[in-house]
Amino acid sequence: MRLSTVILPIHRWAEGQKIWQRAEDLGFHTAYTYDHLSWRSFRDRTWFGALPTLTAAATATSRLRLGTLVTSPNFRHPVTLAKELISLDDISGGRITLGIGAGGSGFDATALGQEAWTPRERADRFGEFVPLLDRLLTEDAVTQQGTHYSAVEARNIPGCVQRPRLPFAVAATGPRGLKLAARYGQAWVTTGDPKLYETGTPEQSVEALREQSEKLAAACEEVGRDASELDRILLTGFTPDRNAPMESVDAFVDFAGRHAELGFTEIAVHAPIPDSDFAIDPAVYERIATEAPAQLA
Repeated sequence: MRLSTVILPIHRWAEGQKIWQRAEDLGFHTAYTYDHLSWRSFRDRTWFGALPTLTAAATATSRLRLGTLVTSPNFRHPVTLAKELISLDDISGGRITLGIGAGGSGFDATALGQEAWTPRERADRFGEFVPLLDRLLTEDAVTQQGTHYSAVEARNIPGCVQRPRLPFAVAATGPRGLKLAARYGQAWVTTGDPKLYETGTPEQSVEALREQSEKLAAACEEVGRDASELDRILLTGFTPDRNAPMESVDAFVDFAGRHAELGFTEIAVHAPIPDSDFAIDPAVYERIATEAPAQLA
């Protein structure tokens, strides 16, 4: 079981640099950030771009893996995204993981002036986005005509430092997304079942995650892939447990152990943010980072 963290892009870099460096010092496997234009309660608060933030973090750290949770088609195009990711992978020395999902109906969905896409439209776009991005990150030149995304002689030399490309961590719960995770992912990401967040129980959440994992295994079988090849990442804070697992080391180890039994190989916890949904005790957060991994080995 690997332990990772999520650092929201809300800090001016004079302060943010210290937080990313501290994540490395604490021994986290990966430090992710959200790739949004704004997000929920932070809409009218400081919020910086994910890829520039990760670029700065790459120059301020040397061992920590870095990534997005998650990038989506809401305001990205595969051609420009591929160029930025190849650059970021080079700057970091091959430490980048791309968390990628279909996107949602939040502020990003209409920021460019478009109508919010329906779930079906998001799935259609995601189904084009991921395969094209895969080609752009593995081939020197790509031409492809799609319904939503196209590339014409798009050059991406020298490609990624990581070969054949940087890893994809595909966020998905539906059948089409899970099939993309099975075919293109090096990892699968979930936050659990959102329908259980308000009124569900931790036990119901575990069962829902078990069912999601079984559906992923079935998707892998359908495309002829061994499901054990994929890492399974749980992004915490969105299950009925809320922040209860972050109240003590023992509470976290119990939570992580229950999910390790489901096959999860990585858990990502949010760095503390006062006056937010992630207002956890910084001292407990650091104790979890330094003490929990040994108990989960």
